[in-house]
Amino acid sequence: MNSHQTLPFWLAALYLPGVTPRTFSRWLEQFTDIQSLFHASEDEMQAKGISSQHRQSFQQINWKQVEEDLLWTQSFNHHIISLEDEAYPKLLKEISDPPLVLFVRGNKEALSTMQIAMVGSRRATPAGLKQAQYFASSLAEYGLTITSGLALGIDGASHRGALAAKGVTIGVCGTGLQHIYPRSHGKLAEDMLQQGGAILSEFPLNIPPRAENFPRRNRVIGGMSVGVLVVEAALKSGSLITARYALEQGREVFAIPGAIHNPLAHGCHYLIRQGAKLVETTEDVLEELNVALQKTKKQHNMNELTALSACQQQILEQIEYEITPMDVILLRSGLTAGKVSSILLILELNGYIQSVPGGFIREIRKQ
Repeated sequence: MNSHQTLPFWLAALYLPGVTPRTFSRWLEQFTDIQSLFHASEDEMQAKGISSQHRQSFQQINWKQVEEDLLWTQSFNHHIISLEDEAYPKLLKEISDPPLVLFVRGNKEALSTMQIAMVGSRRATPAGLKQAQYFASSLAEYGLTITSGLALGIDGASHRGALAAKGVTIGVCGTGLQHIYPRSHGKLAEDMLQQGGAILSEFPLNIPPRAENFPRRNRVIGGMSVGVLVVEAALKSGSLITARYALEQGREVFAIPGAIHNPLAHGCHYLIRQGAKLVETTEDVLEELNVALQKTKKQHNMNELTALSACQQQILEQIEYEITPMDVILLRSGLTAGKVSSILLILELNGYIQSVPGGFIREIRKQ
């Protein structure tokens, strides 16, 4: 039987109470195929080591839900990919407990592209968001697909950075695809689909947000990717869970350092001490992944920034890549508040800095 014919059985496996992908995969090793497992008698199952409780679970499958799932695939760009399907991501299949099925909206071919995962704090700093956008945009220009978790903060900034570079980006959800979470990212998800990307989940379509599902989502993010780039993360965060999964799966782990007093840099510093590669430029990632240092045709044109006068250059040099308060700029420059304010406005209009709560941050210039 081909993967299309066996798909109902793979979906039915999702609705076996108390059965994990790892357990089900272990059972499959005892049978010739998935159809043989579902058609096996209770005695055959017992002989293969399937417990009484689990044998009973085969009598409790929600076949009506399976039919509804299959009906969902009749809509445009809706796909359900089983573990035996050729479209199933090859890297993800290599992990110890790959999802049995993936629910996918969008371009399923994107799942087979070379992906770099980008993760970080939901409560990212303005500087962290800028870093995420910059690296995602730059890596997308080299042809890498940006994969993240569609969450607030670094995840969202990474997806948007890829979109800004006309690149492909994939969102891995910790909910069913009928519940985009957070809701505020519904438009972002649609933009990702419009640009040839995809959103996917291993969870049934109607599963709402549940805290216990997001670590499982993180293993998929790492499993699909050749490496994981952590932009900003606290010591106790889901990003470090993703990084740990990536290490266990034999993937590369990268981390961007930050200010030593910034709690959201401590997770990155911990990873670097544990052997993650310290990242300062896009080339640091590309060299480790052996990606050719030649940008693809997806590279978008950037307007050249206006040349600065000596006075404007002086003010720009006082502004850091993290938030620099206005009073610090005044103190460092020695100029009047009116003069500094007018120069700051010019710098912001020309894309050199950005005004944020608490002051200004310097924009990251692409090389």
